Amino acid sequence: MKTRLTKYLNKIRLSLLFAATFFLIMLLAMLLVLLGMILLNRLGVPHGKPDGLPLLLFALVSLLVGTLLAAVFSHRPLAPIRKIIEASDQIARGNYNTRIHLVGPDEFKHLSSSFNHMAEELESVEMLRSDFVNNFSHEFKTPIVSIRGFAKMLKRDDLTQDEKNEYLDIIITESERLTELATNVLNLSKIEKQSILTDKTYYNVSEQIRRVIALLDKKWSDKHMEIIFDCEEIMLNANEELMNQVWINLLDNAVKFSPDYGMVEIKIFHDDTDIVFTIADQGGGIPPETARHIFDKFFQGDVSHSAAGNGIGLTIARHIIELHHGSISLDTNNQIGAKFIIRIMEV
Repeated sequence: MKTRLTKYLNKIRLSLLFAATFFLIMLLAMLLVLLGMILLNRLGVPHGKPDGLPLLLFALVSLLVGTLLAAVFSHRPLAPIRKIIEASDQIARGNYNTRIHLVGPDEFKHLSSSFNHMAEELESVEMLRSDFVNNFSHEFKTPIVSIRGFAKMLKRDDLTQDEKNEYLDIIITESERLTELATNVLNLSKIEKQSILTDKTYYNVSEQIRRVIALLDKKWSDKHMEIIFDCEEIMLNANEELMNQVWINLLDNAVKFSPDYGMVEIKIFHDDTDIVFTIADQGGGIPPETARHIFDKFFQGDVSHSAAGNGIGLTIARHIIELHHGSISLDTNNQIGAKFIIRIMEV
């Protein structure tokens, strides 16, 4: 109630400020007219006739003076608008470092804060766009260069059969990497266009996660890892195919960034009206600066790109969870590794 009253009072104060400005201009114009009439009276110049030349001349002079006064006195009230226009032009030219600091009523300060926040967001979007282009180019270029290089080497006549098989395996692996990247991009594009979730079914999500663990068996077995998943059978009303992508992406990341002989722990439990899923690994963890962008498209915390991946998996997972009116977050209080928390409302 107090906030609404404050906003209402601020609106009235701003209206009164502009009204007072125009009232002052009108008052000065009227005083000039009055002083002019008094002066004409003292000089004995007739001004009562509507068709008199002095009256017409005086009217023109009064109009000119009133216009000049309006221009002079409106300069200060319009100054914030000019600053906003200039700052907007700078933003339009790509200078996202532009900031404004208006003084005066609270509305001007709020306007400054909103404009500066918009500029910061645009600056962040531009940085992400640049990173997106760089990362996307890198992810496509690397396997293509690798495929081309090993394909050229296969043309040599002095290669042994083992070397040929090795090069062919590399080409196959890089081709699969390109296929996976293209598939993920298409999946992300498809999911981003969805606004309504269809094909929801009531199914056993615990069993679904067990199947995903089995699907990725080779990856975590090769690293001699342990997957801990022991929970009751929980039913979920969701799109089974889309949710399968979420578990694959999250578990694949957990295995990828965990050390050999590490452990990944998966839990599911009821919390009030939500079903909560947690996936925790024992990797190196995620720095706070990286955590801010962890769900951004094509963002990779590993700037060296030494780890396999394309920065799309978590973006896809976030969009799918949001389509289910749920939430996914990174537990910043986790002491070891990374821990993702998913909440989906029970229906």
